[in-house]
Parts: sequence; C-alpha cells; structure tokens
Amino acid sequence: QVQLVESGGGLVQPGGSLRLSCAASGIIFSIYTMGWYRQAPGNQRELVATITSGGTINYADSVKGRFTVSRDNAKNTVYLQMNSLKPEDTAVYYCNAKYGFFQPYWGQGTQVTVSS
Repeated sequence: QVQLVESGGGLVQPGGSLRLSCAASGIIFSIYTMGWYRQAPGNQRELVATITSGGTINYADSVKGRFTVSRDNAKNTVYLQMNSLKPEDTAVYYCNAKYGFFQPYWGQGTQVTVSS
C-alpha cells in the first residue's frame, strides 16, 4: 500500500516558522516528483512547491523567498520549510507524489494555522 504521511503542522504566530514533513512508503520515492499543495476554506487547492526526481524546484509566487522545499531520498521524505509565515498561509497542507502520467498519490493533510 502507498502511504504519504504529513507531519509538522500546527499553530504559529505571524512571522514565525514551521517545518512540514511528508514520509512516503510503498513507492520508489527517488523517481517521483514530490509536491506540497494547500487548501484554505472556500478556496481551490493550490500548488505550493514541487521538487522533481532530478531536483528541479518550483514555487508558487505567493511563497517564493519564504518557503523552501527539499527531499531526502534516503529517508523517503520531502520537507517544506516555511518562514515568515502570514495569516494567508493558513490552510491544510497536502503532500503529493506523482510519476509520469499516472494518477498522483495524496496524503491526508496537516493543518497550518497562522494567527496571533
């Protein structure tokens, strides 16, 4: 079975930092493109960051310069370091794994709340 398990979410103050982790199992992790998406209430799920098997990274404009995505293939884990957090970053953050044109896998999400 394929599993993506997010962790690291929580409540932080504006300007604070949080590090999300996504541990994958049941896939050949090193060949997958991994991504982070988020969904706020009433909003569409949106891409936050992706990192390909070759290390190519892209970010949403809204998080560029504040968030950093990385992966550790030896640990089958992708990370999202979030700095300078803003209230508008509040959302459920989902881990995503895709390979080729197959349907991607999704984690169940972790809540990030940025509030004073």
